[in-house]
Amino acid sequence: MALAYAFRPLSRSLATRKELAPIRASFDAHAAFCEKLNRLSGDPLEASGGRIVIFRGNSRARLMVIGEAPGEDEDRLGVPYVGKAGQLLDKILCSVNFDPERDVYITNVVKRRPPENRDPLVKEMQFYKEFLLEEINIVDPQVIVLTGRHAMRAVLDEAKGITLVRGTWYQREHRWIMPIFHPSYLLRNPDRRRGTPKWKTWEDIQEIRRKWEELTE
Repeated sequence: MALAYAFRPLSRSLATRKELAPIRASFDAHAAFCEKLNRLSGDPLEASGGRIVIFRGNSRARLMVIGEAPGEDEDRLGVPYVGKAGQLLDKILCSVNFDPERDVYITNVVKRRPPENRDPLVKEMQFYKEFLLEEINIVDPQVIVLTGRHAMRAVLDEAKGITLVRGTWYQREHRWIMPIFHPSYLLRNPDRRRGTPKWKTWEDIQEIRRKWEELTE
């Protein structure tokens, strides 16, 4: 089971079946959305001095990953999930042959870094949520992965803990949504034995791949 533990790529037999998928997002609509966000002022984290961080990946992807907020590395580089947690996220995605730049759209609920990398406040998530919902509608993914409890609560209004609901599918209109453990939590819990958070995340990402294939056939 070393394959699962290390999040290494699976056989290329699971490679994307529709690499030339139909255009889903309007480039103009997405560019206008990004321009609007980059001009944003008066938001609750503007005073902290962090830059607006919007996305990385493919705006036409059918898989969207939503995290909680930018950290120090993301604020410095202007793209989400580029620190150690982001590197682990990419390994998890690549372990089932998702290319993070081609097959996935990666964003956060909160669009600026909270001071000292603290957890985002409820009022902050509520403010930025309207932009996230617009972003979801523009990209129009079929599968959404929520990393961690804050993204789960912002998108699903789920009161249960992430440990209880990770790996569970929620359906909202035509979209399938699954919460998983945040990669930073996995970094703090590196045990790879059966039943550990890393083991469960391996199970979850396989199920996400299965659902993605089912929906994109």
